[in-house]
Amino acid sequence: MKAEGSIVSPRNFRQKLLAMLGLCFVLVMVALDQTVIGTALPTVVAELNGFDLYAWVGTSYLLTSVIAVPIFGKLGDEHGRKPFVIAAIILFTLASMLCGMAQSMLQLVLARALQGIGGGMLVATSFACVPDLFPDSHERLRWQILFSSAFGLANAVGPSLGGYLAEYWGWRWVFFVNLPVGIASLGFVWYFLPRIRHSEHPPSGMDWFGSLLVAMTLGCLQLLVEWLPQHKPALLLVALGSVGAVSCITLIWWERRCKNPVLPLGMFTHRILGPLFALSIMMGFCMFAVMYYAPLLFQGGFGLSPNQAGLLVTPLAVFITVGSIVNGRIVTRLHSPNIILYVGLSFFWIAALALTQTTATTPHAMIAVAMMLGGLGLGLLLPNLTLIAQSSSPRTQLGIATAMLQSMRMVGSMLGTALIGSLISNLYVSKVHDMLEAGHGSLWASWLDDPQILVSHVRQATFLEAVIPAGNNAAIFLAGARNALVEAIHDSQWFIVVFIVMAFWLVYRIPAVNIHGHATDRETGKE
Repeated sequence: MKAEGSIVSPRNFRQKLLAMLGLCFVLVMVALDQTVIGTALPTVVAELNGFDLYAWVGTSYLLTSVIAVPIFGKLGDEHGRKPFVIAAIILFTLASMLCGMAQSMLQLVLARALQGIGGGMLVATSFACVPDLFPDSHERLRWQILFSSAFGLANAVGPSLGGYLAEYWGWRWVFFVNLPVGIASLGFVWYFLPRIRHSEHPPSGMDWFGSLLVAMTLGCLQLLVEWLPQHKPALLLVALGSVGAVSCITLIWWERRCKNPVLPLGMFTHRILGPLFALSIMMGFCMFAVMYYAPLLFQGGFGLSPNQAGLLVTPLAVFITVGSIVNGRIVTRLHSPNIILYVGLSFFWIAALALTQTTATTPHAMIAVAMMLGGLGLGLLLPNLTLIAQSSSPRTQLGIATAMLQSMRMVGSMLGTALIGSLISNLYVSKVHDMLEAGHGSLWASWLDDPQILVSHVRQATFLEAVIPAGNNAAIFLAGARNALVEAIHDSQWFIVVFIVMAFWLVYRIPAVNIHGHATDRETGKE
């Protein structure tokens, strides 16, 4: 006898279509938020001040998201995903409104953390709803194109929309734009998404102690990554590292003994899922290191406006859509998508390599081509990671397997945003000091140590007023600071180039997977 609340899959095409549209709206909202903030962030910092919290606008969101994903992925498997999708939409929309109303960088960071909880819930549940609606792999692959196109559409308009809103409407509208999308997605999901549970047994108890250990481990890791380059007190760093290490060890010990673990450790040693998770971490690291700091290169380094920077980043997002659509056409004709992973990595590697050579004199058309290749690579990579993970997991673990894949990508994104941000900041300050010392302008180091001056016309005007009467050439100092920022970002992108080379080895370790296997194979855990 089925557990109470179990509901069969939608029976007609209309309900499936409208349910998928609702999920597409959800995905659009999350994708918009991830892409519009990148081009608008320099403008946000210029108004609210606090460049030291620049990376935290992204990492606070990623930190709470990565904690929420495995928890709600597991809850979705146990209770059905619809209630959590609805709650996530409401939370994400309200948090977006708080972000738009922030009066300081600290308020914005806190609101982004709340938004990240909603975003993590959405990621954990919305992706796993697709195999719920379409158990047959052939049918799911066709509908996956619609899902990928919605994600790509949001990525396509996101960077230019973020630049346009920041320049002409004000950066607050970057967050307010989520409100109508959230309302539309809530309506579709509420009325048309069925509540589906795959297990015939009553829901098991949630592993809340394991969830707490996950939060402590990831929280300590994030703070350690942020504070280590800032030379925080050694005692604080040792204490933070010790708490994180103890939490991690305790988590592993607890999850091995827990009857219903929030993190099934066996997935990490699975011959297919293990390399997939590692690859997802690496791609999250590389993707966000490019998406967050390419706009800073274009605005702070090249002196472009937010709108111009958004237009340069737009091809990256547009071709994620193109890559997803092309992938949907190709993958249905292949026994295994592994070869597409190699192609996607190659394209993204070329884009990262191009960013190490891009200067203010590089034709914008060449920059756009590099962004196109990067987007095409991501469009070929990311959907196939999800397809392989879902094809390798039993139906009763679809949610947690999909959630873990997304969670690992968020861990990589968190590390990439923080580590690359810290690297850029330290390299920039070092290069600026060398430049000022050579030009006998060390007196002005405190003005130029913060790259915020390169994106704030008000600060630049104040700097000019202070430097010119002292007999120094302020324009030369500003130009030197821009060059220092460009060189710092170039150096950081070389790390991405190396990481992508390492990612090829991870793809090699993934066995060929038949993504056209039947649902019964997954039910029995057959590989």
